[in-house]
Amino acid sequence: MMTTMRQSILRGNALWLVGASIGGLSTDVLGLFFERGPQRLIGAVAPQAGVGFIEAHGLALIFGILLWRAIPVRSWHLTAAAVHALLGTVNLVFWQFFIAANMLAAGYLTTNLHWLFVVLQLIAATTPVTTTARTSAAHPI
Repeated sequence: MMTTMRQSILRGNALWLVGASIGGLSTDVLGLFFERGPQRLIGAVAPQAGVGFIEAHGLALIFGILLWRAIPVRSWHLTAAAVHALLGTVNLVFWQFFIAANMLAAGYLTTNLHWLFVVLQLIAATTPVTTTARTSAAHPI
């Protein structure tokens, strides 16, 4: 896999994580502090759950920023795969949240994208680096 493709996977991943995390943080804050949106249903019965929501979405934002700046080497692809495996697994284990908050569409979208990025990052991490005639040396893997 060419270095440019590896970089594109990291950047696409970063864009999605940043966008989704900003959306998640917005939903968290509106629901938990202002009783608006789907999170209000959870905040009304379990306001302490907000710590997990805000931490998860905040850390996803931080990882998105880091992945945007990451060089396309094996360790970053494995890091990204691990982040998405964690987030995708948590979504599945706590699927009831999406039902309780009436957010099934968001659950299906985010969970599928987490697992898609696990696969893409693992492919990038395990595929040998190829170079083009214009590139004298690829980034180390």
